[in-house]
Amino acid sequence: MFKFKNIHLDDSTMWPEQARIPLEPPFQDERGSIQSLVNFPMKNLCIITSKKGSIRSNHYHNEDWHYMYTLSGSYEYHYKPHNSNEKPKLEVFTVGEMVFTPPLEDHACFFLQDTTLLVVSRMPRGNQETYEKDVRRIKLLDNNGNLINE
Repeated sequence: MFKFKNIHLDDSTMWPEQARIPLEPPFQDERGSIQSLVNFPMKNLCIITSKKGSIRSNHYHNEDWHYMYTLSGSYEYHYKPHNSNEKPKLEVFTVGEMVFTPPLEDHACFFLQDTTLLVVSRMPRGNQETYEKDVRRIKLLDNNGNLINE
């Protein structure tokens, strides 16, 4: 397979300016529809399942970014710029909605229902070691889904 780990396909001027990503209208005909989600260079596509009441993320990425499209369920998405004193913003995402997380953004998800996400990432995720080199763990949410230091 072509070694593409170190090739950058994008830069910050190409990224969305907001967390919630409006989707383009789908192409529809008598056969059904095609909904474009990400028309953007990427290196990983994965499915993440999460159980109701669980917490994911509680981290930031140095270089990676990701889009998360909700296939089923719902979750709270808490986020703020890394090293800022801002109170984290909160948005709730449900089926058919998508969020973008840029590098250096503290973020955490609290799952309101069993949830399945389709995730598109800038960097390859061939193994956990590669992923861990870029991610930095923080505590934005406690184990009950409450903001820490609020």
